[in-house]
Order: sequence, then C-alpha cells, then structure tokens
Amino acid sequence: MTQAAPETAAARADVPPTRKRVLLAAPRGYCAGVDRAVVAVEKALEHYGAPVYVRKEIVHNRHVVETLAARGAVFVEETDEVPEGARVVFSAHGVSPAVKASAAARNLQSIDATCPLVTKVHKEAVRFAADDFDILLIGHEGHEEVEGTQGEAPEHIQVVNSPAAADDVVVRDPERVVWISQTTLSVDETMETVRRLRERFPHLQDPPSDDICYATQNRQVAVKKLAPACDVVITVGSANSSNSVRLVEVALDAGARSSYRVDKASEIDPAWLDGATTVGLTSGASVPEILVQDVIALLAQHGFEDVEEVRTATEDLMFSLPRELRADLKAAGEQPDRPRPGGRRRLDVQPV
Repeated sequence: MTQAAPETAAARADVPPTRKRVLLAAPRGYCAGVDRAVVAVEKALEHYGAPVYVRKEIVHNRHVVETLAARGAVFVEETDEVPEGARVVFSAHGVSPAVKASAAARNLQSIDATCPLVTKVHKEAVRFAADDFDILLIGHEGHEEVEGTQGEAPEHIQVVNSPAAADDVVVRDPERVVWISQTTLSVDETMETVRRLRERFPHLQDPPSDDICYATQNRQVAVKKLAPACDVVITVGSANSSNSVRLVEVALDAGARSSYRVDKASEIDPAWLDGATTVGLTSGASVPEILVQDVIALLAQHGFEDVEEVRTATEDLMFSLPRELRADLKAAGEQPDRPRPGGRRRLDVQPV
C-alpha cells in the first residue's frame, strides 16, 4: 500500500533556506476512497443522466460538491428528500442500516459509495456487537462517519470524543470492552484516548487492524516531517473535513510557527506570509490537486518560487467502483473505469 521514502534534506529544520521556498507535502490530496466516491458520481451522471441524488456531501470538500452540483448532482440531507424510485448515491462516509432501509422503503436505486475502509469499521462493530462487547467508538459525535458506524449497533456503541471524555465512560463488563475509531482522526490524539481508556479498563481490546486510514496517517506523517522547518503551514481543505482540520493541528504540534486552513488560494491572508521564508503546503484527503496548484501559483506571486517536495510515502491503493454501478455499466457494455492510484484526478470545472 505504501512504502517509506528517504529523508528529504529540505524538510530538516537545520538546513536554512537560501531563498523563499515552499515545502510541498507528499502524499497529499485525494485518497483512494475519495477518488472512488467522486468517480462514482461522475460515472452515474454520465451513464444515467442528471439528476443523480447524493445523500449528504459525497466527500467533505466544497469545491468538489459545487462542481458536481454544476454537472447535475443534487445533494440532499436525507433520503425522504429524494423522489420515489429515483437514484441516490450514499457518500464516502457511510450510512447506517436505518438509512439503507429508508431508501429501500422508498424504492430508491442506491449506489453505495462508502469508502471500503469505513465499511471495514462497520463490520468490526457488527462482529463485536454480536459477541456482546461494549464498543467504544473514538470519534467526533455528529460526524457522518460516526453516525453511520454507531447505527450498526447503537445499543452496544458509545462515542468517545476526546482523551478527556475517557473519564466519563461507563461499561457493563470491564473485561468485555473494545475500541474502534473514526478513520480520519489525529493518530496521536486517538492513541492518547486509548491510553486513558486502558488505564480505566486494563482488558480493553484493540481492533484487529488500524481503523485510522492509511491516507490520514500518511498525510499526518508528511506534515510532521516538514513542519519544524516552516514559518507557516497551509492546509487546503474544507472546514467540515475532519482530516484537513487535524492536519492544521498536527503541524502546530510538530513545530510549525503558525498553521492555517483554507478552502482555496483566495482565502490566504498575505499577512500570514510576512517575514516568512519557508511555507509548508499540504491538502486533506478530499481535496483535488488543482486547488493545491492554485495555492502554489499564489505563493509564487509573493516570492515563494522554489517548490521542494517532501515525500514520506508513495501510495498506490485503488478501489473498484461500487458494485451497483459496475453492474449497470457492464450490462450496458461500458467499461467501468477504475479510479486512478493516488487520487490524481482533476476537477477542473470552476464552481458557479
């Protein structure tokens, strides 16, 4: 899935820059799950025609949502807003069984674009609930992914929002407790929450594999690498993107002098760059590369013309399109193109 990359000298704080420079994090931007979900909506629009309804934002990025809406996607909050018998796409964040049942009751033709790594967490929840464990779901209450996972076994799952919230957890049997997590969290904060939970429940069991997705971890590692050398770190990503917000925090914790999040280049305040010689740049896992390139162009206008990539891993994971969509494309004799490795697709249409 990933491989380590050699240390990049540009990312070392003890190498002073000779000119203004940008340290560009890699990996950054689209992950395999996001790419799959966005391609699913694009292919659905091409194959079925507009409108195609999407429950919630397909991914948490304003540019992506506005661009797809301009092409004919209709974003709704709940399935009862979708006309009877119409086609609806479930977002990459996943949905609960109750949402799927609601769609079926309205005879909706569903395309499930849930990220396979989120589906893995859902299956863990179902399995642990079947074994009658109390399940501690580390995540942000109200986030769509957390709501979907909790809906798999609401009588067994309680959400733990932060390390401090570990003190308030009450379980039925301290020897039958397991933790799982939202896939887009800060790795460090999650492990601190686990540590505090284990202090209270020494028999706390771990999930069978990491729940925080590879892309979230890789982007955080890259930011940790470049942040100590940076006067400013800019993360491109939307405010409701959990993994983007975490990158802002990770940069500060890793030693950046300042750290900001923007949706697009025009939101950058030139005052952030005053006195800076090194700017770090990254993007959340739902951000198309065109938005990063716009920031690079803007920074060049302010004298930051040298761009040095800081790579800590190489990603080559790909996911097939949702099975419902693949089946319809195949039946029509169309080639169900797979998303590209590394999420390198470009959404070039500017939002209206």
